[in-house]
Amino acid sequence: MSDATAVAASPTPAVKPRFISSMALPRLAYPLLAVLCVMLWLPGILSLPALDRDESRFAQSSRQMLDSGNFVDIRFGQVPRYKKPVGIYWMQVAATAIAGHVENLADGQDTKIWTYRLPSLIGGIAAVWLTYWLGSVFAAEVGLVAALLLGFSVLLTAEATIATTDAVLLATVIGVQGVLLRIYRASADGTPITTRPAMWGWAAFALGILVKGPVIAGVAAATIAALLIWDWRAKTGISWTWLKAIRPAWGMALTFLIVAPWLIAIWRESQGTFFQQSLGNDFAAKLAGGQESHGAPPGYNLALSAIAFWPAILFVAPGVGLGITKAKEPMVRFLLAWAGSWWLICEAVPTKLPHYVLPAYPALVILTAFWVLMPKGEDQGLKPGWRKTLSTAAILQYLIGLAALSAAPVWLPQLYGGGFVTGLIASAAVGGLIGLGALIMLLTGARLIALSLALLSFLILTPSLTMGAGPRLTDLWLTQALKTLVAKDARPGDPAPALAGYEEPSLVFALGADVNLTDGSGAARQGADFGGLALVDDYERPKFLARLAELQSDAVPVDEARGFDYSRGKKVHVTVYRVRKLITAPPSEHGVTH
Repeated sequence: MSDATAVAASPTPAVKPRFISSMALPRLAYPLLAVLCVMLWLPGILSLPALDRDESRFAQSSRQMLDSGNFVDIRFGQVPRYKKPVGIYWMQVAATAIAGHVENLADGQDTKIWTYRLPSLIGGIAAVWLTYWLGSVFAAEVGLVAALLLGFSVLLTAEATIATTDAVLLATVIGVQGVLLRIYRASADGTPITTRPAMWGWAAFALGILVKGPVIAGVAAATIAALLIWDWRAKTGISWTWLKAIRPAWGMALTFLIVAPWLIAIWRESQGTFFQQSLGNDFAAKLAGGQESHGAPPGYNLALSAIAFWPAILFVAPGVGLGITKAKEPMVRFLLAWAGSWWLICEAVPTKLPHYVLPAYPALVILTAFWVLMPKGEDQGLKPGWRKTLSTAAILQYLIGLAALSAAPVWLPQLYGGGFVTGLIASAAVGGLIGLGALIMLLTGARLIALSLALLSFLILTPSLTMGAGPRLTDLWLTQALKTLVAKDARPGDPAPALAGYEEPSLVFALGADVNLTDGSGAARQGADFGGLALVDDYERPKFLARLAELQSDAVPVDEARGFDYSRGKKVHVTVYRVRKLITAPPSEHGVTH
């Protein structure tokens, strides 16, 4: 990467930091960031049970892949799961196999959700490291502050704690965008760049395709399109020819070599069904309308950023404002094109989930780091009215997020658990007061002190939620209660339980792929044929009992559990029945049973 280093060293950064980095900072930054991320994220990884719905679907599909030894096909229970490519499943399989070997887990005991979360932890750390690497193009301090703002954000903390795709995807996005930025800057400076950095970018691109399909292509394409239009309209003097340095022919060949083997294998395995379901039924459906009740109007992501981007949100709006005043600088223009284009796409797409905008965060935190490190009095490019508006908006968003995160450890156990916990009240109060201190320091102009206090506040509030309040939210962990009841009530020779009504993916992960996901009538039919347990919620119980009566069988309630199904937003009551197996006489000579 010698040429990338040369590019990073050439001309002066677009925004000068407040202080000059020491020679030790680049050496210390990576281990420091890794330790802080592990401190922040590991409590949630180890303490929270498997979540509904996506996390449990990913983990269960990876578990079945590990158990079956089929590393091409992707299945959840008895049906194919053809929504995302195989990359994250392979990572979860590898992490679980290694962790299981270290822990000496016996066969069939691969239901510890933390092992499936390890790729997200590693992906999150990689994303933070790559943000430091990318920000260091401007200055080492910019990279460090940006990496801290990204790692200490609610959204990345959530994604790095659960077994889904987005933390790993973010790392691949930053890898691609970092290479693009260096190539774009080299073109603006007239600096040559060799093929090697471009190939590293294409390798990250291929990995991103294997993890989440075309999303990474969308981020890169949106950035490139925005830059081309901007450069053309503003007459910046940078032509489209900088794209030649991306080495598209070589890059597509490398991408094909990495991605094609599995694509061909899954095409043969699924007879083409994977592409129909993943690109047609899943990806295209998200673009066409609000899929799975996740539709929301434009502005949703901006409103949610008060919590999702906390505590960085205190500095983001002024940072973007400063970036706009420095947009003539090629690298700043690149960051604005990256963040702005992807954010607008996410606001325009009908289906909206909080993590969709995560690929825009690295560009935003680098712009934010510029502002935090800018000496007071040197960021006056914006008109006073706009500067006041942006600062006011940032403060209001910050206060909303602070109030929510401080109240959650106190309020959630009261709402979904056993009541107030004194220790959590104390930690929430301390974290909240430190968060207010960050705001006061910002208002006095002490930006670095404000940043330090905001990060410290987050470091206190996050474990209070994940390790403190999370396990105490017993009403939300209905699956854990049912798993315990099934273990207590099961008898040798029982078939896998039938699930009617409450059939969240976490329950499949807890009980295994052989459970029968059905309705009340189907649960009665299985019980009459094979006996065993049926887990029936109140909505399906009338059909369950009616069908049993038709079959001339019966069931005895042996246990029950109540909880709150947060995926559907409703209270649930599930009864555990033991169903009597019908005994059928052998056929007579005339084929008539008695």
